[in-house]
Amino acid sequence: MSGAAREAALVTGGAGFIGSNLADRLASEGRRVIILDSLARPGVERNLDWLEGRHGRLIEPRIGDVRDEALVAQAAGEAGVVFHLAAQVAVTRSLDDPLADFEVNLRGTLNVLEAARRRRAPVLFASTNKVYGDLADIPLDLVDGAYLPSDPDLRRRGVDEARPLDFHTPYGCSKGAADQYVLDYARSFGLPACAFRMSCIYGPRQLGTEDQGWVAHFLIRALAGQPISIFGDGRQVRDVLWVGDAVDAYLAAWRNIETVSGRAFNLGGGPANAVSLRGLVARIEELLGSRVELAFHDWRAGDQKYFVADTAAARTALGLASPLGWRTGVARLADCLGASADAPSVALAGAAS
Repeated sequence: MSGAAREAALVTGGAGFIGSNLADRLASEGRRVIILDSLARPGVERNLDWLEGRHGRLIEPRIGDVRDEALVAQAAGEAGVVFHLAAQVAVTRSLDDPLADFEVNLRGTLNVLEAARRRRAPVLFASTNKVYGDLADIPLDLVDGAYLPSDPDLRRRGVDEARPLDFHTPYGCSKGAADQYVLDYARSFGLPACAFRMSCIYGPRQLGTEDQGWVAHFLIRALAGQPISIFGDGRQVRDVLWVGDAVDAYLAAWRNIETVSGRAFNLGGGPANAVSLRGLVARIEELLGSRVELAFHDWRAGDQKYFVADTAAARTALGLASPLGWRTGVARLADCLGASADAPSVALAGAAS
């Protein structure tokens, strides 16, 4: 067995969307991958089955929760690196049950950090753009049906890491506090650690819902001929990033951990991949060759009318290539969903564009 296979990588939340894509890449390189996942999100067991089918014994599932300190310690004790992606990911759920949100996102992260500190294993943490709050202080203009900053420089670059932190909703607080703990463990204990404040990641194996994973959710609903719920007016703007590009960033940070430890990077598609919710719907309609029914609802707590990441720091520090263009990426995801046994079979007009 090669050295890469002997030294395992631990991926918490490894049966989830980003986690399964990351685990697939690691195992494809011949590395043992320990997947710690509670399988709480409906459908993720299919991702785990897919990984085991592709990679056999290189995939080592540990079914359990990051709140289980002993289980986390055992899994991390075998790992040379920890990719910490397990989380409670829905703002709405955090408002319904803030205590559970706290326990998973913050206490669970502390369990991971302590286990990694004992092992001296690098930690790559999935944070969120929600650490910046609702950005309500940014003056916006309505431009071609989308909210964009009035400041032309901000519109050109996006929001950078110098933006003050401003936690909104229990989810923002739990993830934001976890983000700061990760950075402080690098500072206080010398633990090699890095955080990614992620925008909207999309791609294959994403089980999108109204609460999380909106790009996939919109496509899944449209392919099934079902209406799409829009919270707000649909003119809010996000930058979207293909999951393969996100995996590239995580691996680059691990391989450069000595130079980037203690840093937080914005990770998203950047201004070139910024799109409004209505803009995404228009692209889906273009691919399907038919109209999509929309149902509008009130704005949700903490929602940002605009968030586009300035990704210059990550690109420079990690040597990242330009990300996949969003229009091409959405067509690729539509192809994946249309061809999946778990999705409706729909012929997609122009899906190869």
